[in-house]
Amino acid sequence: MSARRNRTRRVIFAVVVIAAFTAGLMIKGGGGDDVGKGSATMAQESGPTVWTCSMHPQIQLPEAGQCPICFMDLIPLENEPATDDGPRVLSLSESGAALADVRTAPVERRFVAGEVRLLGRVVVDETRSRTIAAWVAGRLDTLFVDFTGETVSVGDPLASIYSPDLYAAQVELLNAKRGLDTMGKSVALRGSAEATLEAARERLRLWGLSAAQVAAVEARGNASHHIRIRAPAGGVVIHKTAVEGSYVQTGSPIYQVADLSRVWVELEAYESDLPWLRLKQPVTMTVEGLPGRSFEGEIVFLDPVLDRRTRTVAVRIEVDNKSGELRPGMFAHAVVAASLTAEGRPHLEGEDAEPPLVIPAEAPLLTGNRAVVYVQLTDRDRPTFEGREIVLGPRAGDFYLVASGLEEGERVVVQGAFKIDSALQIQAKPSMMNPSGGGPMPGHNHGGSGGAGEPAMNAAAEPGPVEVPGTFRDQFSEVLQIYLVLQASLAGDDGDGTTDAARRLSGALDGMDMSLLDHEAHMVWMTDLDRIRPAVEAVATAASLAGVRQVFEPLSDALWDAVKRYRPDVELPIRLFHCPMAGPDGANWMQLETVTANPYYGSAMLRCGSQIDTLATAGVWQ
Repeated sequence: MSARRNRTRRVIFAVVVIAAFTAGLMIKGGGGDDVGKGSATMAQESGPTVWTCSMHPQIQLPEAGQCPICFMDLIPLENEPATDDGPRVLSLSESGAALADVRTAPVERRFVAGEVRLLGRVVVDETRSRTIAAWVAGRLDTLFVDFTGETVSVGDPLASIYSPDLYAAQVELLNAKRGLDTMGKSVALRGSAEATLEAARERLRLWGLSAAQVAAVEARGNASHHIRIRAPAGGVVIHKTAVEGSYVQTGSPIYQVADLSRVWVELEAYESDLPWLRLKQPVTMTVEGLPGRSFEGEIVFLDPVLDRRTRTVAVRIEVDNKSGELRPGMFAHAVVAASLTAEGRPHLEGEDAEPPLVIPAEAPLLTGNRAVVYVQLTDRDRPTFEGREIVLGPRAGDFYLVASGLEEGERVVVQGAFKIDSALQIQAKPSMMNPSGGGPMPGHNHGGSGGAGEPAMNAAAEPGPVEVPGTFRDQFSEVLQIYLVLQASLAGDDGDGTTDAARRLSGALDGMDMSLLDHEAHMVWMTDLDRIRPAVEAVATAASLAGVRQVFEPLSDALWDAVKRYRPDVELPIRLFHCPMAGPDGANWMQLETVTANPYYGSAMLRCGSQIDTLATAGVWQ
């Protein structure tokens, strides 16, 4: 015991001596500033000793590695000297900026092209369609064109009609002509007879006879019980109403003939697409029936009324079709390449307009309706960045248009913004995650239930199960399987896989046979379809991987409710995950794997989120 006490005394004595020596150096006149500078230099050269996560600043570890929550690479946390640059301003040392790998880009004015993808169908040009009707009552004895799809030219005989009324009108014409021929030279009498003859001719012309046919009746000198109806315009017979031997009344439609040398393509555009569309814009279009071919047209009509059920606006384009390859009813994919002016109007080539203010799409940090960028302050002697809330316009490819909050020539952070935001959070300054600043650093909640401040999960009433035939359930299972492929492609940053899955999803939904359902199930499915179809169309028309991610939440919510109703047959339990970072109140998605695979951020925050619900396979539904 005595030996241990002696060792303890020697250690204490040594500590006291070292402390006294150090205090003497600090008290020594003139040496304090130099030591302070030397210590600061040594601290700078020694590098950071604490590592943190840009998304979870509460994680602070002594060594580099990965965040145990989201598996992002940790970043160095430097002990910077305190500065009073402002509530949203962060100053870094040169070494700190280099370690944070901060990269900036200029705010500039330029025209940037955005693509709007629309879906629609080829239809008949209504201005080139004619309905051929019976101008007089009678019986259709002969139809010279007895099937749809036949091509006719102007003047071709279409049908022969037996009409007693037409026969009586011809007799009246011949009697009037004979009366005129027997008249003497009395001007008064001949004038009356000529008027009667002309009235009889006009009646026949109004009943559909041409002037040549009327003249032929007069030359022949006898009336006919039959008259031929001829094509007033050329085109393709797209509809035949009457059949041979049937009786028709005056005005009864017999044929519909359309000139298909030019067709319309009727598309549907969502509200978010409207800023990019205007009349006379060029449009490139493809159809599934002609792979590898593209057709050009231009917008000729934008519906002034929005469809309240689908939240879409009808867009019509005209396309030349002299080759006849485009057939009404074909499914069409259209792309409108457009750029906006500074006033937010679509810019047509050749127009003189001011370009808009744009920033790279990587610059803004988006959370709900807020957009935050970090602007580099160039008037400082060290890398300094200021957080600023801005108002964004629409996205155009790899750029966002800026409505307000930035000026041309400023530089915004396009890489390292999350790290800057994390540093501000640690300092209790206003940031993207904590707009008001101050107080404890907000935690990054990964789902669950019952915690304060968490979004209310599954607040709506649980959808009740609906009995549907097995064939319909199989069709819905195919839709779900494609959704799961889409989710995996988004989580894996697979652009081609995402595009293919989005296209297949639309086709699978269109292929579901609603005639299999009874009345009650049909009514429930139509209600679900009102949510699912717009979501599927939004995904199918999204122009990029980021575009699909922006519209993936409504699709996930709608399908999750449908899954609980129709109980599709899948091999593994379907798991519902939630990420509070996606959307204003977080966003859900479905997946099969037990490990989080976030489709809203992909590799940037692949493990952000947690499982909040599970549905078993069809084999164990109760």
